[in-house]
Amino acid sequence: MVEVVEREAQKSPLLTDAPSSSSSGHKPLKRTGTVWTAIAHIITGVIGSGVLSLAWSVAQLGWIAGPISILLFGGISIISSFLLCDCYRFPDPEVGHVRNRSYAQAVKSYLGKKSMWVCEIFVQESYYGYGIAYTITSAISIKAIQRSNCFHKKGHQAPCEFGDSTYMLLFGAIQVLFSQIPNFHHMEWLSIFAAIMSFAYTFTGMALGFAKVIGNGEIRGDIRGVSTSTAAEKVWLTSQAIGDIAFAYTYNVILLEIQDTLKAPPPENQTMKKASMAATLLTTFFFLCCGCFGYAAFGSQSPGNILTGFGFYEPYWLVDFANACIVLHLVGGYQVYSQPLFAAAERWIVKKLPDSRFVHKNYKIRLPLIPEVQLNLLRLCFRTAYVGSTTALAILFPYFNQVLGVLGALNFWPLAIYFPVEMYLVQNNVRPWTGTWMLLQAFRVFCLLCTILAFIGSVEGLISSKLS
Repeated sequence: MVEVVEREAQKSPLLTDAPSSSSSGHKPLKRTGTVWTAIAHIITGVIGSGVLSLAWSVAQLGWIAGPISILLFGGISIISSFLLCDCYRFPDPEVGHVRNRSYAQAVKSYLGKKSMWVCEIFVQESYYGYGIAYTITSAISIKAIQRSNCFHKKGHQAPCEFGDSTYMLLFGAIQVLFSQIPNFHHMEWLSIFAAIMSFAYTFTGMALGFAKVIGNGEIRGDIRGVSTSTAAEKVWLTSQAIGDIAFAYTYNVILLEIQDTLKAPPPENQTMKKASMAATLLTTFFFLCCGCFGYAAFGSQSPGNILTGFGFYEPYWLVDFANACIVLHLVGGYQVYSQPLFAAAERWIVKKLPDSRFVHKNYKIRLPLIPEVQLNLLRLCFRTAYVGSTTALAILFPYFNQVLGVLGALNFWPLAIYFPVEMYLVQNNVRPWTGTWMLLQAFRVFCLLCTILAFIGSVEGLISSKLS
């Protein structure tokens, strides 16, 4: 029996993410996060669909440029995250009275409203892009389980082809349910579970790659990477590979939301720097192992997705297990990147419609054997429409490597480089043409050139895949 109890909220249930203040009348938000929960959130965000493409990326770049690129982007990620950690409190990084609970709020505090609007476009597009990429990846992994079982029964040459639209719709339906989680502060359990799943399939991919290298009796691959028929094709593939690596590391967009869950003392920026350093070093190690073992195992035939490209057929149950872990991880990963977008959109709607019963009324739903559920109609309708739109675009553009490359290249420079550096310069009053200023400008220009190259190549790959 279902008992539904309607009640008028003392305040909108969607304002639970609003900044707390003594004068607002809102109950202060209790922050209980630690360095371990922060690491779990970061790993859930970082070790995602991007890690699966790294063997292909290393194959395009070769044995020297491939590993160096992974290490380089890992170093860039650490520098960027350290700069951004100090932007959580304003004006002082450790005792500032203003909490910047999102990336856009930090940009507004340090750089002004106009910069915030520009930043907001990239931030929300990044969140949305992750939703599309994770929907594509989950469907590919579910399809891979079916294909693995088919190959096991009928042989490796059997025509085991399955569509993926149905699986995308299934993943979308699951996300509609999980999207009713109120906000980021209620997601610790989901992030920890997703992080465990990410470790499981990453270890499996590494082990399968290592075992295949042993079975081959040789290390495959070339210093120059995959040979192509034309120089232009090599440029496109190389730039797309750089975009894929950039996508694998991009988590700065959710860093401040993660930092906002941390308890103090010690100061949040100190805890977050420890978590960022530990998580980035750990993920870089896994990225190197997955990328290099995969390339050593398959050489120029490295698949675009190491666990679904069927370089591995046996043991089929282990391939199935790894792909199941990917799907379970992506359920949490989707929410890690969607919850900040939900919070920003719903805060804006609440401000625009302060007297709307549709926005401010919520309901208690009591079901047998499960905890009480609070349902808000705005949350239900908006988040369902959002999930539906990401699912529809994933069905329209189901191109794994090309989509990852475009998203990585598009968001890497503005979100991971430009805004963190600019906020650091303002925060520390760094004068032009000083040593620090020149070093940071060189850092920005180098990363911009990498971004432009990656974006052009990835767009070309996406267009070519769509036309073919």
